[in-house]
Amino acid sequence: MNIENKTILITGGATGIGFSIAKKLSGKGNQLILAGRREDKLKEAVAQLPGTSYVVADITNEADVENLVKQVKSKFGGLDILVNNAGVVTAYPLDSENGVYEKAKFEMDLNYLSVVRLTEKLLPFLKASKEAAIINIESIVSYLPATVIATYSATKAALHSYSQALRLVLQRTHPHVKLFEVFPPFVDTDMTKDFTAEKLSPDEVAQDIFNALQKNEYAVRPGRTKEVYFSFLQAPEATLNQFNGVGA
Repeated sequence: MNIENKTILITGGATGIGFSIAKKLSGKGNQLILAGRREDKLKEAVAQLPGTSYVVADITNEADVENLVKQVKSKFGGLDILVNNAGVVTAYPLDSENGVYEKAKFEMDLNYLSVVRLTEKLLPFLKASKEAAIINIESIVSYLPATVIATYSATKAALHSYSQALRLVLQRTHPHVKLFEVFPPFVDTDMTKDFTAEKLSPDEVAQDIFNALQKNEYAVRPGRTKEVYFSFLQAPEATLNQFNGVGA
């Protein structure tokens, strides 16, 4: 698709993958809107990117979402690309006796339900665009869970299922609205700073997304995700065990 002269909203756009996507899509006549909870980080990000604005918003908060949608309409006159990037991960033993439900609910609200609500609210703008896209930042664990981040894995699996279904619906009803899914492995961001693992840089992920947009490749599998995905298709149980360090 053409990614010039577009109005683009990126949630969690001030840091990490979101900011790298913003850097990659800035210029070329694009108008970027970064959304996030921390105004100090948003101001820092916007100062580095010409033609970029920000809206302070917690996308799990209904009033904040309504205000964000209102500003997209009143200040920017619509939307062409929605990047659902904001997310959270918590690591803890799944057999813990305390806090599993609360942590799972927090992750599900931000990683999945907030995406569904924001997409629903902004879809009319995307339908009205001549050429539009939804980009959902998912994870390698959308395909198979990691036991150390089990409930996070479940949220990303839910987002993957929703994204697949929405893509099929849009292909029938509004084919000019394309839906891209991004499945990064561990990425070197603040969210993963406490995890010991091989990590991609956010800029690598952003470059892969940029390439996929130009080629209309709807599944973006950066780094080791591609290898793990194809292994999973061939041998699901063995790959799941290997992925989680479980011996045969």
